[in-house]
Amino acid sequence: MTKDKNNFETNLQKLEDIVEKLENGEVDLEESVKLYEEGMKLKKTCEDKLKSIESQIKKIKQDSNKISKEDFK
Repeated sequence: MTKDKNNFETNLQKLEDIVEKLENGEVDLEESVKLYEEGMKLKKTCEDKLKSIESQIKKIKQDSNKISKEDFK
């Protein structure tokens, strides 16, 4: 995986790691708050990326030997 700040998979993995640490109680209260804040930012980033990708998804259909694209619904 790349270190790209906007890479969905990387951000999702970071979010999953944060959730695991918080659920397991691996960190103290102050660190928990920092991780929670970071997790909320990552959650928003992931949601925004999913919305962006969803708007780009096109359904391809064949109609009279023509290929057309339609918004995914």
